[in-house]
Amino acid sequence: MSDIIVIGAGIAGLSAAARLSPEAKVIVLEQEASTGYHASGRSAALFEENYGLPSVVALNKASADFHKHANGGYLSPRGSLLLAGTQERTAFFQDVVSLGLTQISIDHACTLVPVLRGEHIGFAAYDPAAQDIDTDRMMQDFTRDIRSNGSQIIVKAPVTAIERSASGWAITTGATTYRCRLLINAAGAWADDIARMAGIAPIGITPFRRSMARIPAPAQHDVSKWPVIFGVGEDWYAKPDAGALLVSPAEEDPVTAQDAWADDMVLAEGLARYEAFVTVPVTRLLTSWAGLRSFAPDRALVLGPDPEDANFFWCAGQGGYGFQTAPAASQFLADLVMKRSPVLAAELVAEITPERLRP
Repeated sequence: MSDIIVIGAGIAGLSAAARLSPEAKVIVLEQEASTGYHASGRSAALFEENYGLPSVVALNKASADFHKHANGGYLSPRGSLLLAGTQERTAFFQDVVSLGLTQISIDHACTLVPVLRGEHIGFAAYDPAAQDIDTDRMMQDFTRDIRSNGSQIIVKAPVTAIERSASGWAITTGATTYRCRLLINAAGAWADDIARMAGIAPIGITPFRRSMARIPAPAQHDVSKWPVIFGVGEDWYAKPDAGALLVSPAEEDPVTAQDAWADDMVLAEGLARYEAFVTVPVTRLLTSWAGLRSFAPDRALVLGPDPEDANFFWCAGQGGYGFQTAPAASQFLADLVMKRSPVLAAELVAEITPERLRP
């Protein structure tokens, strides 16, 4: 019998297992053929401390030191540019305040991104502190930690049944049954399905689709130093990616848990919003895809034991903040599992533990 089984090998499950593996025998079960296949493999990979709800921002800030220094650091400079049309003044200043941005001149914005259509821009703001996250290396490092501590990651292991026993849990994947004392549900969009299998009431995790297009660098510009660009209200964004641009309509369309694909019409609308701000039209796509951002009803993360069963832990509801928050979220979860006092403030703990979602 293992001490702990983690269901889900995205960044949430891998980071939790890595934190626990020095002190416990952990098995990570992943339904797909590789780790980080769904949301984690389709992340925009940006670290912006002020992005998200207050509870998310607090976890971002608590994760910053790890992002900057662990294993040589995972961050590299990017910057964040917010653009608004002439009729979007109110929404623009709301975003400036909530994201902690500094307003800049339109000329300055055009020097940062030389293909901008200055006459269409009413307002611009910038944050030089936004940084890229090396998400692939982070997942590799957590994977290395898990295995070097004698724990396991098992792929192609979709969970088909979960049974509660006096000694713990029996988790069936195909012809194999794994047994453990404690179960961590890090199944992302499938988190409520896993809870139901285990006889635990779901908490209302909803997956939302977000589509993405990869387009050639506009007019063959070197985009490597461009900031990530957002429209107000995050109704589109564009981010440099290995010599090309990622452009997203930043939609949040509720869907069932699935291997998501881009909606062509939604993608076209997002590309049109991007094109309104630039001088170079989009003439072709290199590729397109979609990912799922899964949220609890209040859109805060769900971390900790379920009130119905202290041996069933939630590690879910990361939304689009999984990589940003993973260092602090995984340490918090490990502290709870190992019955240590968490270092997070009590008011933050109340905002992220499952009790808040139960009657």
